[in-house]
Amino acid sequence: MKKLLLTGAFVAAAGIGFQDISLGHGGTYRGPGDTVPPGGGGGGGGGAPSTPGPGGPSSPGPSGPSTPAPATPGAPAGSPGGRKGPSTSGGAPTGPDLTVWQFWWGFNKEPYLNLKSHIHDGGTLTGSDDWFLGQGEKTQAKDALRPSEEVIRNRVVPALMKALKNENNNDILTGALIALAKIGDARDETGASAFEREFATFLDHSSQEVAETAAVAMGILANDASVPTLLHLLHDDDTGRRLVKANEVAYRSRAFAAYGLGLIGYRTADNSVRQEIVAGLIETLEGERLSTRDVKVGALIALGLVPLDVADAEPLAGSEHGQWTVSRAKQLEYCLNYFKDTENHYMIRAHAPTAMARLLGGTSAEQKEPVATALLEALGKHSKTKSQVQQTCVLALGAIGDADEDPIDEEIRDTLLRFSEDGDVQSRNFCMVALAQVGGTPGRGKGDPLAGEAQVRKALLKKLSRGKSAMRPWAGMALGVLGRRLIDNDQSYSSDAAAALRAKIADTKRPDEIGAYCIGAGITGDEESKPVVLKKLGEISQEDARGYIAVALGLMNARDSIEPIQEIVKKSKYKAELLQQAAIALGLLGDKDLVPELVDMLTGAKSLASQAAISSALGFIGDARSIDPLISMLQDGQITDRARGFAAVALGLVADKEDLPWNAKIAVDTNYRASTSTLTSASEGTGILDIL
Repeated sequence: MKKLLLTGAFVAAAGIGFQDISLGHGGTYRGPGDTVPPGGGGGGGGGAPSTPGPGGPSSPGPSGPSTPAPATPGAPAGSPGGRKGPSTSGGAPTGPDLTVWQFWWGFNKEPYLNLKSHIHDGGTLTGSDDWFLGQGEKTQAKDALRPSEEVIRNRVVPALMKALKNENNNDILTGALIALAKIGDARDETGASAFEREFATFLDHSSQEVAETAAVAMGILANDASVPTLLHLLHDDDTGRRLVKANEVAYRSRAFAAYGLGLIGYRTADNSVRQEIVAGLIETLEGERLSTRDVKVGALIALGLVPLDVADAEPLAGSEHGQWTVSRAKQLEYCLNYFKDTENHYMIRAHAPTAMARLLGGTSAEQKEPVATALLEALGKHSKTKSQVQQTCVLALGAIGDADEDPIDEEIRDTLLRFSEDGDVQSRNFCMVALAQVGGTPGRGKGDPLAGEAQVRKALLKKLSRGKSAMRPWAGMALGVLGRRLIDNDQSYSSDAAAALRAKIADTKRPDEIGAYCIGAGITGDEESKPVVLKKLGEISQEDARGYIAVALGLMNARDSIEPIQEIVKKSKYKAELLQQAAIALGLLGDKDLVPELVDMLTGAKSLASQAAISSALGFIGDARSIDPLISMLQDGQITDRARGFAAVALGLVADKEDLPWNAKIAVDTNYRASTSTLTSASEGTGILDIL
């Protein structure tokens, strides 16, 4: 769906109002906010775009866009009021300030929220018999659980399939495609997928947005049978061109096919399928030196999502790149070589560290050291490495380092501490989070497994108390990341760190900082912070800050905050981002009382922003009771097609087969500063990370 300002971040928070921009494929997932309409995609017509050349992204259309430069990621939910990015030409600031903490939280929050587990596995409805009997925190209300498989298969799926077959509006089609992909389908007796066959029929759709949505829907569905189709699209070969009925496959469809392959490879249990995908992605990376960066960035990110078996296997037969498909070690070696080759464009190379960090899980320490060494060299005092690449190196070191006394881990910590002073602004901020991840991860090597935790904690506390104003919220959030990492590893979280965050929450009046401190305390579940955070909810009037405070209360399971947060939802019909954040909080608290009211609100909502926020809110706190009203909306020809598309999106959210949003696996630890328009885009909202 088009014409929505991406999330509420650079809208309400920056106080600049809503603008018309294109929005993509089933809705904006983040940017890093979560306001979500369906539809969008590549815009305009079905003609295949010509190969892009340098420049900023233009709105896609039939004649083909000029080639995207690094795209600006969507502004985060609730970025600080009025703060803008630096001017690039000596004039006025150009867009939101991408260095603020809200961007990182927007892209990385899903594992911390783990919202579906709260919605489906816990929480009693306030007002139910169990609640009045005083067992609201101990029992589950039966009607608070996931919609049954029978309801999904017999009610939701037929309604969405009917929409695909009978509708021609892009908003409805893209919303239904993504929703069905998230639900997943039951195979017939031959193992064939009805959804996979249906999605393939949309690859040649006259609308580029629908065609590319069909490609990514095949990846979300994660059916191994889709691999050959997506490889043909990615390679723009004769078969791929026949599939799209054009002289070439649009670069956007190729990029989305790459991401789709990564999503399939992430979920498949068949190593031979992973080998086929890896070989195909490497073929793309090795070919076409002048190919658009979107395609190669998509291929490199996807490569990191497809871990080959650790044990050696036979190389993939018939592939000139078969040597890289033998094992995870060879796959890592390829990525490391690609990273080191400075002939490769730096905006593509910037995604190699993340790919390597993702692939290192489950491998030996011997494979970690050469990767870490290369990343550390890129952060050296005399390094000429581009800042976008260095930023990703910082994030990757946070993902692979730990707190033991191994020399390589000590060097990682020391380098991150140094670079938190010497690096560019974004790298310094990323260092806060990376240090927290490293300091909270017990090592399995030499000496004390948590030898470096105190060093990291001391550095973060120093930044929190005496750092520059822009750094303090990063340090506060990072202390929460440190604490959560320790808790998840069955270790104790420092009472000093928890007390320092509580004091900051109590003393801070700056709306652009208070959210970070509350989120930091929230992700550790700090019981003692509940009263002061609840007090802040009543004291702070700025909408974006109140949204983060509400989410923090949800993370803390602060049950006494349910009523005030319910009131926020009721009064926020026209405050899209605040409504959405409050709905997340209620979802975390297991409260479902507002589901019927939200359904009524969605039916009557007129603005795109309100429809987006309410539909995503239903996904966050919706349960089986929202199914029938949403189906009725989808089938109601008397309301707008846009609203019907939102109903399709909400159905997919409620019935999603995965606990975490499907694109969280791409978003977490990604360097959103090295973006392309098909990864994430504030101006158009048409990237893979902008889809709900």
